[in-house]
Amino acid sequence: MPSALPDGEPMPEDGALPASALQGAGARPLGFYLHVPYCATRCGYCDFNTYTATELRGSGGVLASRDNYADTLIDEVRLARKTLGDDPRPVRTVFVGGGTPTLLAASDLVRMLGAVREEFGLADDAEITTEANPESVDPAYLSELRAGGFNRVSFGMQSAKQHVLKVLDRTHTPGRPEACVAEARAAGFEHVNLDLIYGTPGETDDDWRATLDAAIGAGPDHVSAYALIVEEGTQLARRIRRGEVPMTDDDVHADRYLIADEVLAGAGFSWYEVSNWATSEAGRCLHNELYWRGADWWGAGPGAHSHVGGVRWWNVKHPGAYAGALAAGRSPGAGREILAAEDRRVERILLELRLLEGCPLTLLHPAGLAAAGRALADGLLEAGPYGQGRAVLTLRGRLLADAVVRDLVD
Repeated sequence: MPSALPDGEPMPEDGALPASALQGAGARPLGFYLHVPYCATRCGYCDFNTYTATELRGSGGVLASRDNYADTLIDEVRLARKTLGDDPRPVRTVFVGGGTPTLLAASDLVRMLGAVREEFGLADDAEITTEANPESVDPAYLSELRAGGFNRVSFGMQSAKQHVLKVLDRTHTPGRPEACVAEARAAGFEHVNLDLIYGTPGETDDDWRATLDAAIGAGPDHVSAYALIVEEGTQLARRIRRGEVPMTDDDVHADRYLIADEVLAGAGFSWYEVSNWATSEAGRCLHNELYWRGADWWGAGPGAHSHVGGVRWWNVKHPGAYAGALAAGRSPGAGREILAAEDRRVERILLELRLLEGCPLTLLHPAGLAAAGRALADGLLEAGPYGQGRAVLTLRGRLLADAVVRDLVD
């Protein structure tokens, strides 16, 4: 979750939504994102809304403490129940992200999940995920999570090479993420993801292949692989600006993506979103699919974003300000926007085009349809789905997804 918040209109103090937001809600899945903003150290490439103990010292006092954070977040879950009223939908997915959620006690994560279950109920086949730093869990921790209802875990691996991890300021040791997969399986987790990053300064093609081989060998059923984005204001951006490490160019990113797709496909993984591969349909991340398909989700926690029925809002960023708002009986929302029909059309194209199923051509205006025809001729869209009324990216199209999207929405 990037640290910058968008502009928008003020959020009502009670967090009330327009009546239109829940019209037709029964036909849309509902998910929860629970943000834990704490990290042991700050990775050099990260610009997410996260805080170390040092960064929080003296700014928020006990309100910003990890020790009572679960109670504070549970207060927002209860606020969500009041705001959504008699909405009968059970929650389809819960995703605990951060930060490093597993810096909290396992019992805290289980209590947070319990609040969602008590206030809303969970679907019988609900997907319940937490992110985890490999060094912040052990077999007992994972077993407690599994017994508490979690059934999916996502480990931040990034790379199998120590020199790459060092550039990223990652604190775990090579081999630990792979061991975590085995520990998660032993604890009874049905689904396990490994997050990878390619294009780190100093990484070679062989380094990347070794990372992919190590990840596949660990036995997850899902792999996410993202190109490194150097965000302004991060330690890595400052190091590149000073000439301490080189910047990786787009051609290198493209080569690494092609390697990833080839190696993962050879190991039985199929892409279903530009940066995500799974060994089966059951292994896909259903929570992320809620985002990509414009469903409803409530984001609880500092800086978290929510979307219900075309209304999008975001919380205040700082944990102290967040806790203070809830303690005062106010919504922690910092602002919101009510999406017009055109905004929602454009967002559907932006997000659905990245999926294996693509987006309907009926979403495109005449200029977008003309651009889709050119993309088809250029080998960026698949011919078969196009003939059936859908724009689906080819492998080459995935490499140029952002450019294709820009053409289709203009």
